[in-house]
Amino acid sequence: MGVKGEETRARLIAGTRSLIEAHGYFGTGLNQVVAQSGAPRGSLYFHFPEGKDQLVAAALTQAGQEVEDRLVALSREGADTATVLTALARAFADRLTESGFTKGCPIATVALEVAGGNESLRLVCAEVYAGWQRVLARRLAAEGFEAAEADVAAGQALALLEGAVLLAQVRRSVEPLLDASHAVRHLITAKAARVPQPAR
Repeated sequence: MGVKGEETRARLIAGTRSLIEAHGYFGTGLNQVVAQSGAPRGSLYFHFPEGKDQLVAAALTQAGQEVEDRLVALSREGADTATVLTALARAFADRLTESGFTKGCPIATVALEVAGGNESLRLVCAEVYAGWQRVLARRLAAEGFEAAEADVAAGQALALLEGAVLLAQVRRSVEPLLDASHAVRHLITAKAARVPQPAR
């Protein structure tokens, strides 16, 4: 694929990401994607011959990977898990306020829609969330948590933040996310206090 083809594909994915996050899977049509991206309609089927679900899957995967990469980068910079999660909550809160509360977590809107009726996209969403959880669990393990406990704590923290995104959108206020950020820090700190410290 040439440079022009890559650029066209990227525009289609970017347009789809923006639309599905604000309007959901069912509220986004291919005509809207073409209009949003400025790409020729024929190029959509060239790059995504399987149609809408293949395009949405690519958009979700890209959005999820960007969040995962940010979590990894923060961890490598030395941030502890509570700080990483606080940064994630802040990023979601910023996206909500900047979009008029139409965009928060880039996965959640579609995940809620497809969980019960579109198995292929449900699996894409599940893998995105699993990737975030693995990053957080590895960070917790580096802080002394046992592997199983790290995985549980990472899942609990994500559940808190994802639920807070939904409440924030409904209430049109970032307060639920700020509250969840504090709750996550308390959760991680409380669990860390129970982690056995190595003998000196």
